[in-house]
Amino acid sequence: MSLHFNINYNTVFGQELILNVIDGVDDGEERISQYHMSSYDGKTWQYTMRKGVTPGGRFDYFYSVNRGDVCERTEWRMISHRLEISERNAENYICFDNWIDIPDDSYLYTSAFKDCVSPSNVVPVKEETFNRTIRLKVRAPQLKKGQSLAVVGKGDALGNWDPDHCIELVQHNDNEWIVDLDADTLNTKQLEFKFFIRDEHNDYAPIWEATNNRVVDLIDIHNGDVVVYSLPEAGFDIYPMKLAGTLVPVFSLRSKTSFGVGDFGDVKKMIDFIAKTHQRVLQILPINDTTTTHTWTDSYPYSCISIFALHPQYVDLTQLPPIADAAKRKKFEELRQELNALPQIDYERVNNAKTEYLHIIFEQEGKKVLASEKFKKFFKETEQWLVPYAEYCYLRDVNGTADFSKWPDHNQWSESDRAELTSARTKAYKTVSFYYFVQYVLNTQMEDVHKYARAHGVILKGDIPIGVNRYGCDVWSEPRYFNLNGQAGAPPDAFSTNGQNWGFPTYNWDEMIKDGCLWWVRRFKNMAKFFDAYRIDHVLGFFRIWEIPINSVHGLLGQFQPSLGMTREEVEGYGLHWQEELFTTPFITDWVLDRMFGDRAQYVRNNFIEHKDEQHYRMRADFDTQRKVEAYFAKANAELRKKLDTADETEAQNIKAKITENDNLRDGLYALISDVLFVRDHKDANKFHPRISVQFDFIFESLYDSDKAIFNRLYNDYYYRRNNQFWYREAMKKLPKLVNATRMLVCAEDLGMVPDCVSWVMNELKILSLEIQSMPKDPQVRFGHLSRNPYRSVCTISTHDTPTLRQWWDEDWNRTQDYYNSMLYRRGPAPHPLPGWLARDIVSRHLTSPSMVCVISIQDWLSIDEKLRLPDENAERINIPANPKHYWRYRMHINIEDLIANTDFVANISELVTESGRK
Repeated sequence: MSLHFNINYNTVFGQELILNVIDGVDDGEERISQYHMSSYDGKTWQYTMRKGVTPGGRFDYFYSVNRGDVCERTEWRMISHRLEISERNAENYICFDNWIDIPDDSYLYTSAFKDCVSPSNVVPVKEETFNRTIRLKVRAPQLKKGQSLAVVGKGDALGNWDPDHCIELVQHNDNEWIVDLDADTLNTKQLEFKFFIRDEHNDYAPIWEATNNRVVDLIDIHNGDVVVYSLPEAGFDIYPMKLAGTLVPVFSLRSKTSFGVGDFGDVKKMIDFIAKTHQRVLQILPINDTTTTHTWTDSYPYSCISIFALHPQYVDLTQLPPIADAAKRKKFEELRQELNALPQIDYERVNNAKTEYLHIIFEQEGKKVLASEKFKKFFKETEQWLVPYAEYCYLRDVNGTADFSKWPDHNQWSESDRAELTSARTKAYKTVSFYYFVQYVLNTQMEDVHKYARAHGVILKGDIPIGVNRYGCDVWSEPRYFNLNGQAGAPPDAFSTNGQNWGFPTYNWDEMIKDGCLWWVRRFKNMAKFFDAYRIDHVLGFFRIWEIPINSVHGLLGQFQPSLGMTREEVEGYGLHWQEELFTTPFITDWVLDRMFGDRAQYVRNNFIEHKDEQHYRMRADFDTQRKVEAYFAKANAELRKKLDTADETEAQNIKAKITENDNLRDGLYALISDVLFVRDHKDANKFHPRISVQFDFIFESLYDSDKAIFNRLYNDYYYRRNNQFWYREAMKKLPKLVNATRMLVCAEDLGMVPDCVSWVMNELKILSLEIQSMPKDPQVRFGHLSRNPYRSVCTISTHDTPTLRQWWDEDWNRTQDYYNSMLYRRGPAPHPLPGWLARDIVSRHLTSPSMVCVISIQDWLSIDEKLRLPDENAERINIPANPKHYWRYRMHINIEDLIANTDFVANISELVTESGRK
């Protein structure tokens, strides 16, 4: 049998089209055979393949553009071309294809819509015995559950435009419909027809394409030919489907059966609540393992030690076999009730108890589980990451630290260890098999949650952190992907005036791009086992990351990486006379010291700085970085705290006052060190970056007014114009591969210092933006206008990083008054605290916005009911970004079961969702 592939694509000199045939999947990776196509004019490309194929077979394939061995462009991969061999008499399949770009309605192809909101069945093409066949293929993502596609057209064979004599198509691929026509019955060189939608549940009039009639000019067709025409997408109007949802971290869930922290069983109960209130989306925070110290500092969910492993705290113990020992069983039940009654999470006690429980169950059931076929299948699918993760956990616990540089051996994962760690007969396997068991249990439970959500029409939305823990398994096992001499963070913003230092290593993108971002692709594919949508945390990091020197504590001395640093000549080109020593070293003078430290200025002169010249000082060598200053005061304060144990009340107050004084002094020295006008480039010592937010510092104040104006022009050009095209190209090297890696709906957190190129990329790749009314992207307005939200966006009121609605309302009364009058269009003074009826109005306005998805945090949902919400709104805060040591322990104060049983609250939410047109 001969297969002829044809496609029109305008290439430029040096480019060629490649036919990529998907031969199968091995360990989650596609096996692809590539065929070089030919063209006589650079526009019309062909390839002929001869294969022995029997009816029932099929080919999935896609096209790409190469220049030499380099792939320059690939079709949208959410849906591949599919050729099914269904004609028994066929000798030649002749395919006329169209290049597939990302369509505006790409979201309709995602698993969020196809598997949750509007599930439909894909069926094989009916086997035919025509001598000559014309096959029509068309994508019609607009169809909903219970609808089908039909065609009618000119001539008897096409029903003479009578819908009652139409020909039905079958859905042979996601959103793609197909029909085979007997060419012998057509007697024409031209087809004229139109598609329409039929609804099996309703006796509606046909819904016709809102386009002109389709016309296809036929080629000469001989006996044994099947000519396949891939047609442009069906021209039906798209109803802008809008969805409502809830944001709640898994750890914050509370049920009658949980063990002091939310678990995967609680997620199922929350899905029940979502479905009952007519919502469609449940958004959670990252659920990856974060265990480095086994203390509460591990509660930060965005500092994962493995991009694959799930956190053991989320195991639902009720789904495990009961502990055989009755006394132990009773002890754990009593502990469970105690921990579950706490208003907040006791992270250490909960995790210690669950780990002990899992060890008991492993001793009791582990041998049987590890011998099961289900475990063996799981192990085969996950071995690539599971084996190094298990060894890492074992070495972390044996050595008492996650800092693998301090381990006596195994400072880096060795692939040579894999064979011993995967053989059940070895001692090494036995030492790590507990971690295999735990991950098997967690993965099984979470996959079950995913199936449960789909069965209830609920989209589970996950969260992909931008960084990983620098002492985590990912860095230990694949260090080539990371830069450990820098720290990832964020420049100053509304959350933190000194910027945020997350402590994560930055990525070595050059190394990642070499293998097609395989690390990221595997990560996203693993996420697809559990979720149908995801939020990219800090999507700006794929354009450029804020990289902070390893010796800095705050983020002010950071620089965007990568970015185009400025040469001395470029700076002077703006008219600013270059003074390298003055501009790049801390600006310390007597007037600065007096204003910053007051009566402690002389103490600073005597202990921390030294003269550089008659007018300027420099930091002493022992204090010339923020990390050195941090270490000095950490030691001093530790010694003071030791004295607290034996101090009387007066002495204790004096000691606490001294600690506070030390902290203030330390922060002042931090500010001195960061008081520079330019930061030297981390890679090229001859290039420089204007220091972020330096306009608020003393070095800027010391400039002449004319130089200030020059610097501000330089600063604005640098941060908002200079790098736009460069960052666009950087993002397009990475994000298309990740967006195409799965069928999940892609959403992004695009807040902060957002360059113009971010919207270019997100529009091109059809990624949903995040819209928060109190943090508008338009710098000309104080509050965003909800009516201007783009459809392709997620609308919300508050996130895990911001104050809740009730907190925000009381945070700044003048701002609230402006919002009350200008956005809510109400007269008079704004009421404080926020009453439930007004919270409901604010929620309602967000739900009626044009955004495709409106996600409301559980705290903001509760704010509409004064009988349900917590009296103290501050107890509902999840995170404070300015505090890197924040304890993540917020927990719902109401059991999910009681929330579901509260008919008034359920009806309240259901009414809001339904009235807003969301479903």
